[in-house]
Amino acid sequence: MIVDATDQIVGRLGAIVAKKALLGEKIDIVNAEKAVISGKKEVVLAKFKQKVARGTWAKGPHYIRAPDMLLKRLIRDMLPYKKPRGITAFKNIMCWQGIPAQFKDQKQVRFKEADASKLTVSYVSIKNISRFLGGKVD
Repeated sequence: MIVDATDQIVGRLGAIVAKKALLGEKIDIVNAEKAVISGKKEVVLAKFKQKVARGTWAKGPHYIRAPDMLLKRLIRDMLPYKKPRGITAFKNIMCWQGIPAQFKDQKQVRFKEADASKLTVSYVSIKNISRFLGGKVD
């Protein structure tokens, strides 16, 4: 299954994808940098800045900055990733920046229940968060 994350709420998208992965489906998420997190920009960026600022550059913990890996990490936390079925499910999930050539002409799925148009509050894209943290964004 190929999922288009454009204007999809990360939490709702992640919950749906995690459940499908636990049921054994292989899932590729394209346009990961266009997914959104709800909340005021200042608050969301402050939370991510706090996670990155922990520790030191030499000893860690080291936090992910790339948008595709950031989305995959957020989805990982919705899985029992330390148990065998969670490890298997996590291996079935791949996130991509943009749309790779191998997925260009294939059908992409969008989830209506995860659409950002339902939000009544402001939101921030994964691309903006990644850029704020110092990640390389296309």
